[in-house]
Amino acid sequence: MHRRTQEGGGAMASRLLHRLRHALGGDGPGEAAAGPEAEQFPESSELEDDDAEGLSSRLSGTLSFTSAEDDEDDEDDDDEEAGLDPLPSGDRASGDDAERSPPPDGQRGSQLLAQQLQNFWKKSRNTLVPQRLLFEVTSANVVKDPPSKYVLYTLAVTGPGLPDRQPAQISRRYSDFERLHRNLQRQFRGPMAAISFPRKRLRRNFTAETIARRSRAFEQFLGHLQAVPELRHAPDLQDFFVLPELRRAQSLTCTGLYREALALWANAWQLQAQLGTPSGPDRPLLTLAGLAVCHQELEDPREARACCERALQLLGDKSPHPLLAPFLEAHVRLSWRLGLDKRQSEARLQALQEAGLTPTPPPSLKELLIKEVLD
Repeated sequence: MHRRTQEGGGAMASRLLHRLRHALGGDGPGEAAAGPEAEQFPESSELEDDDAEGLSSRLSGTLSFTSAEDDEDDEDDDDEEAGLDPLPSGDRASGDDAERSPPPDGQRGSQLLAQQLQNFWKKSRNTLVPQRLLFEVTSANVVKDPPSKYVLYTLAVTGPGLPDRQPAQISRRYSDFERLHRNLQRQFRGPMAAISFPRKRLRRNFTAETIARRSRAFEQFLGHLQAVPELRHAPDLQDFFVLPELRRAQSLTCTGLYREALALWANAWQLQAQLGTPSGPDRPLLTLAGLAVCHQELEDPREARACCERALQLLGDKSPHPLLAPFLEAHVRLSWRLGLDKRQSEARLQALQEAGLTPTPPPSLKELLIKEVLD
């Protein structure tokens, strides 16, 4: 009996080490659902209010290990919580017998694996970076907008990269999440069958308990969508993240609130960089146009020119895009203002005009930004 328990502990520690390496190392963004296990979500039925909290603890928990040196400041903790004890509880030797008695072979193997887990965790937690998008509800506020009343959830979206990079943020209502869920269910019945969503309630929608449970459920919902490549690149999911930000940024730019608009354009750019742009370059180009216009209006020509250069790189030598001539014209003007080389952009713009592909002078970025219809 003792031996089976020890062997079971060693096997469990071995499996934990394997899972920890897999979770921290990551398989890259595109391989999240490649294996059969990744496609099987443990929560295949709709979230119930009573089990949402338990679901959150299962999916959103952080695997951590506590060692003796980590507990030097926690002297009041019980021994069982202070670290990994070398002897199973209930079978502890005491005094000199404990020092002289070596642990059994199976138990010694379990101790070594436990020590490996601790060492691996300490070594990797400061060096490895997230390999997939992470979602966290950072705030949830009840908004009263007569005659309606709703909860606005603000989520931090952290993508692969350096851990100190500022995450992008989005703010969405329950109805926004529900619309996304409904649209994806209609288009992807198979993959969506395994993904849970918190049900609508007729009462107690604004209690702290309900808001907390929904917050965790929304984090898990978006995480599951991102784990399935077919869903991750769905246009409706891209729209959910980016389209509201672009519309608000465009509206603020048109009304001359450039500093407020700049923050939204920058947030939209970061979201698109993290999500990828499988639908094409139009929205990134529009975002760069908004950034360039705002930087220019706020008397920051160097940043505005950098946005134009990034857009021209995205456009490359492909067939003329409606934004190509406006970006070239802005790049020429900003380069002249900064005393930088503008000959290449001037030559490209002149070639477009001589070929009759753009009027002389071309429309400005601001004009096109105002006229653009975002749908």
